[in-house]
Amino acid sequence: MSVDQNIKAVLWDFGGVIMTSPFDAFRRFEDERGLPRDFLRLVNSTNPHSNAWACFERGEVDAARFGEMFRDEAKALGQDVHGSDILALISGDVRPRMVEALKKVKTRYRIACLTNNMPHGHGPSMSRSPDKAKAVAEVISLFEIVVESSKVGVRKPEPAFYMRACELLGIKPSEAVFLDDLGINLKPAAAMGMRTIKVTDPEQALRDLSAIIGMEL
Repeated sequence: MSVDQNIKAVLWDFGGVIMTSPFDAFRRFEDERGLPRDFLRLVNSTNPHSNAWACFERGEVDAARFGEMFRDEAKALGQDVHGSDILALISGDVRPRMVEALKKVKTRYRIACLTNNMPHGHGPSMSRSPDKAKAVAEVISLFEIVVESSKVGVRKPEPAFYMRACELLGIKPSEAVFLDDLGINLKPAAAMGMRTIKVTDPEQALRDLSAIIGMEL
């Protein structure tokens, strides 16, 4: 990668980037329940724009309806899993290393959080307890803007979601770097002209970001 002088803003996913990925909790749940590995991800990736997960993240259904829809989808794939069991697995833990980098980046670039979340739990991170929500709120307060799918009615990877963030920041997509842990969310951002970074671990992501913006992180 090379330093991009056009960059004005860095856009961050929350779960899986600033916070640990819920996929770790998914795998533990699958092991405990004797489910096939990555079964929960299979449910979520089947009909990804109209399934229970997508509808809940756009705020189109409540938690009770999500639970039943998810169960129907899981049964169609051969397993009986109620969505209410999955909601307890979503909220992760803050990654201090990423927060440290976030503060540094903020001194030179505009920053925004782009998160797919659900009208469930406490705050943008969907925390299970008020105490965790308070800790997360301190991180959220660092961002200039926070775009939440459950509030705006669109979600990643829908292009309108990314455009909403750019419009709020007053930038062009080509003036942004976007970090996310899911390739499906990065593809439309890249197609719009954003520089993208797939986050597999914090150190790798920050090395890639450093190379693009020319900051030691």
